[in-house]
Amino acid sequence: MTHLLSTSSSVKISPCYKPYAQPLNQVLTSLPTSFTVQTSKSPFKRLVSRGDRTGRSCVVRATAAPLSQQVSAEPRSGSNQSSNEPSKPQRVMVVGGDGYCGWATALHLSNKGYDVAIVDSLVRRLFDHQLGLDSLTPISSIHNRLRCWRGVTGKTIELYIGDICDFEFLSETFNSFEPDAVVHFGEQRSAPYSMIDRSRAVFTQKNNVIGTLNVLFAIKEFREECHLVKLGTMGEYGTPNIDIEEGYITITHNGRTDTLPYPKQASSFYHLSKVHDSNNIAFTCKAWGIRATDLNQGVVYGVRTDETSMHEELSNRFDYDGVFGTALNRFCVQAAVGHPLTIYGKGGQTRGYLDIRDTVQCVELAIANPAQRGEFRVFNQFTEQFSVNELAALVTKAGEKLGLDVQTITVPNPRVEAEEHYYNAKHTKLIELGLKPHLLSDSLLDSLLNFAIKFKDRVDRKQIMPSVSWRKMGVKPQTVPAN
Repeated sequence: MTHLLSTSSSVKISPCYKPYAQPLNQVLTSLPTSFTVQTSKSPFKRLVSRGDRTGRSCVVRATAAPLSQQVSAEPRSGSNQSSNEPSKPQRVMVVGGDGYCGWATALHLSNKGYDVAIVDSLVRRLFDHQLGLDSLTPISSIHNRLRCWRGVTGKTIELYIGDICDFEFLSETFNSFEPDAVVHFGEQRSAPYSMIDRSRAVFTQKNNVIGTLNVLFAIKEFREECHLVKLGTMGEYGTPNIDIEEGYITITHNGRTDTLPYPKQASSFYHLSKVHDSNNIAFTCKAWGIRATDLNQGVVYGVRTDETSMHEELSNRFDYDGVFGTALNRFCVQAAVGHPLTIYGKGGQTRGYLDIRDTVQCVELAIANPAQRGEFRVFNQFTEQFSVNELAALVTKAGEKLGLDVQTITVPNPRVEAEEHYYNAKHTKLIELGLKPHLLSDSLLDSLLNFAIKFKDRVDRKQIMPSVSWRKMGVKPQTVPAN
């Protein structure tokens, strides 16, 4: 998708996502008159603009001076400083910064004093249009979000719109922004989406694996000291009948002992893409000396952080549907609209969970305490474990306090997974670095339920029940019928 930024940031227009590209002449109508448009030579061989076939890319810049020219020398959380030099903020590129975790993280890091750039193709918004879905919360365009952030805080976040699977775009972005760290959220992140049909399974693997490979090559070629902070998933491990360690396990076999990567048992084409990512990152750390931290994140809940609460236009997305919605968020919306909580199968499926406020805290800790050259670290990023039945009981109890009549129903499990199993995952490394968890409390559940009640008129009940089956997916593309 091609967009131009309407705040004081620069945008590289990439030929990425050609099937979804929006003609440039449809975007220019929304640009403010204070912009100056420049053209410059670029490695791109194609241009999305319908009216320009010259092989050049456009750079659109606002007339206001960038914030980097106004930065104070006062020490800040995101600063690289020495006793002989003035403070210099670390530059952090947030790939996928328009998404659920990425948006909250980009604002948090900017607020902490880091120089932040968002890199995003905006394809997540396209998925909603394709599938007939919508966020419970109204979310502004990325342009309005960043304009609002500058207005509220005086801080600028740079924006590069394009596809990291296009290495030419990514190369130019790296050379332009020169990141000290890359936080990589830029992947198709839904297991159900990857199981809809063949085309979406292929898209998920291609987008995630090639995108991550391109990031690794960009670091090697252009920013070899750059620290990669990659969002993995606890789903890589599956549900083994032994404790889950943080990335590695020491095994004694036939009298010999070794420490090896923890075995992976992915349960969808999405989770498999994450396993491939982990293997590729581990290999490049060994072969090229890349420094990387793999954050195997649990299931995230919540919507508010300190930064997204500053203004309604900074609101994060809140997914409740059967494709992108996560368990606790979905249950809160179901309770708010009087729909029974949907428990898949026996409900004993146990996973690690964490508040969105802890996601941004974990990422900041990883950046502030980087891996060494050639080191591939793995942190299990969650704070508590719950089964689906336990979550349903918590939401039921919290709903009753608010006068809601919360019921539960058991529905056939659309996934292929163990519904009763042992689960004990270690998660100490981030605590040791200083993580202060926001544990799931009655007050937080009350807040989530009241938030869902506030926006309940936006709930599309047709999207609540699961519609994607692991066993029934096939080659034929699945479409959304018109309402």
